[in-house]
Order: sequence, then structure tokens, then C-alpha cells
Amino acid sequence: MRLSRRGLLRAGLAGTAATALGGLASGCAVPTGSTGRNMVLWYWDGGLGDTVIKNAKARYGASVDLRAVKIGGYYRSKLLTTMTGRAHIPDIAGLKGEDMASYLPDAEQFVDLRTLGADRYKSRFLPWKWEQGIADDGTMVGFPIDCGPVAHYYQYDVFRRAGLPYEPADVTAGLDTWEKFFAAGERLKKRLPGTSLVTDVNSIFENVVQQGAKRYVDKDRNFIGDQDHVRRAWALAVEAKRRGIVSDLVSGTPDQLSALQDGKLPSQLNASWATNDIKSGVPKTKGKWRVAQMPVRPSNNGGSFLSITKACREPEQAFRIIAWMLDAANQAQGFVDAGLFPSTPASYAMKTLREPDPFFGGQVTMDVFGPAAQKIAVAYNSPFDVALSQPLKDEIKNVGVLGKNPDQAWKDAMSKCRRIAKHLGVTY
Repeated sequence: MRLSRRGLLRAGLAGTAATALGGLASGCAVPTGSTGRNMVLWYWDGGLGDTVIKNAKARYGASVDLRAVKIGGYYRSKLLTTMTGRAHIPDIAGLKGEDMASYLPDAEQFVDLRTLGADRYKSRFLPWKWEQGIADDGTMVGFPIDCGPVAHYYQYDVFRRAGLPYEPADVTAGLDTWEKFFAAGERLKKRLPGTSLVTDVNSIFENVVQQGAKRYVDKDRNFIGDQDHVRRAWALAVEAKRRGIVSDLVSGTPDQLSALQDGKLPSQLNASWATNDIKSGVPKTKGKWRVAQMPVRPSNNGGSFLSITKACREPEQAFRIIAWMLDAANQAQGFVDAGLFPSTPASYAMKTLREPDPFFGGQVTMDVFGPAAQKIAVAYNSPFDVALSQPLKDEIKNVGVLGKNPDQAWKDAMSKCRRIAKHLGVTY
């Protein structure tokens, strides 16, 4: 069955449908569906651990030739192209977490994993993560790979010199509300002039929204981005700017990395996968970092799924493969290989994930990220969230970087949301 024109629009909310249809490499020679002997799995660089893929090929090699194809470039666009064209469709397809909601309205393009016995695995996974892979009609599209619990990264010695709590447990307890977090930022700046607690206001805004159980559009297709949960996140981001605890730097730039290395940006709220970014971005800071829980409660940033497409001729075999690849032991291996934080709590107690990390002063960071992953709120993710959150993210950035008046920025964001909602058929 082809994706409907309306389905394409829904699936293209994180980018235009034209872009989604334009990214397929013409030389790709992936067969359409399994012959029973061959089976094709699509994923992206870092989407699965190399060891797990290698072991899956060996384990199931007697019955199926599993071909794992790493797709470069615009992965989602290429996958949509194969599905709309009904050609070169993989049997098993990775689905990125940030795109998951846009696939769910077209759940008929995928095998309902419940029909293959997925429910018997449910108790092994984080409940909120499991729910993200299920469409409104109950169809289970995605089997959880990883997640991205957010924590508070900070530099131990800088916090100590500023007179702030500096042991992980003390930072967690002493900065457990946004007010305490902001007050710590003010104290840091006063004691060590030129330092900032966070890089930008967006990290405050987006994490506060992600802490809750609501986003921007509800199940009944109503816009809720103007309600208290978003207004509060906006207000906290504005307050962070007003109290001077955010820098004027842009995340990911050389200037920001320099500030991290020099201890001028000794703190950030970021996901578990950021451990690798910090290690590779500022290697000279080895031993200086620690991790604590973020204020109030954890949020999540990232995490993906495996699905089985309707093109697969051996869905039972495909399901056996993905269920094995994503069991607790293999998810632990995926974390070791590619930094994929497990969505299976049983992984957190495994020895391979409990090694002291010299980069973080010998801290066992799983003691922070594991509990955080289990406290994330279950939230409804609409396929329209991406489009209707963007004006708010753009405008709060204008407040933080350009100094735009917050009241005017909010009005402008709401005006843009109103136009987008009307275009998408969302009730404003």
C-alpha cells in the first residue's frame, strides 16, 4: 500500500515532503523484501552496535543471510522514498526517535509487532519508551533500541572553587529545583567572573518541556503549546537569561568548546550520549567532569527503534532477530560499542556498564543515568509536535541570543503557531 498524500504530509513534518522524496541514492541495490534466505536491515551510522550486528549475523546465519546496510545522508528521506515507491524496501528498518511520531499515522506500512508476540517482552523495557513506539490505534510500530536520559554535567573543581556543592550526590540534592539551580548559577558567576552555568536558554526551555507529560499537540489534534506547561518552560528560560546565568555562545562552536576547556562553561544539561561528545570535543578535561541528576526530574533527548516493514516476507524470523538484538545483554553491548543508552533496565546492573569512568573522575555514571531513565514521564508525542514547537524554539533563541523582548517573542511564536496549525488541520 502506498503512503497517501495526507500521510506524506504528516510524515514530512520534520522536513518537507519534497526533501523526504529527494534523498534516495539511485545506485542503491537493496532487494524489496526478504526471499526467505536474505533479509535486509537498514540503519544509520551509530544506530546499532557493530558487535551486536556481527553476532546476529553469526547467530542466524544458518537460516537467513542478514544484510545490515548503513545508510548515509538523510536516512529518513531515503526510507520514505522506498516506501512511497514500493521498491528497495528493507525488511527491518531503524526509526530515529525524533521522527517516530511522524511514522505512527502510517502504521499500516509496518507489521504490528504485537501480532508477533511483542507484548511478552514489554516488562523488560522502560514503560515510557515502549509507549513511544505505539500508534494511536494500538499498532506497535517500533521495538525500542536506546534512549537519552538527561543529566547535569559539571566540572568538579570549578564548582568547588565557586563554593558550590561539588560531589555528585551533593549537587543532585543541592540543585534539585530550578530556583536552586539558578541561584547556583548566580553564585558561580559572582565567585568566578566570566563563567556561565549553561550555554543557552534553549537548554532550559526544551528540558523543562521534556520533563512533563505534555508537549505541543494532544491526541485530539488540539494545539496545547500555549498552555501552562509550555508557558512555565518559557518563563524559566527567560528568567535564566535575566539572572545572567547563560552565556552568549552558540552550542557546538569552537568558542563554546574553548569555554568548556577553560572552565568558563563548567556545566550543561545534556543526554547520556553527550559523554562521548565531551570526551571527543574537550579531551584535555579528562578527570574534571562529574554527572548529577538535573533539577526537579529527568528529561529525555534521543533514542530510536527497530521496525519490520510490510515488505518483509518472513516477519516472524525478522522479529526473532530484533528481539534478540535488543535484549538486555545486547543493549549493554550497544552502549559499549556506540554509546546507545539501554532501554532495558536489566542492563544497568551489568558489570560492563558499571566500570568507573576515568574521564569522570572514576565515577560510575550509570548510577546517575540508570535511575534517570526510569523516572522519565510518559508523554504523548504527536506527529505535529516538531512543526509546532519550532516557532517557540526559534523565538526563545531570539530572546537569549539577540535580546528580543520576551513578551513580543511569545506573541510572534504564537502567531506563527496559529498559521502552522491552520495549515496542518490542528485546532488552535
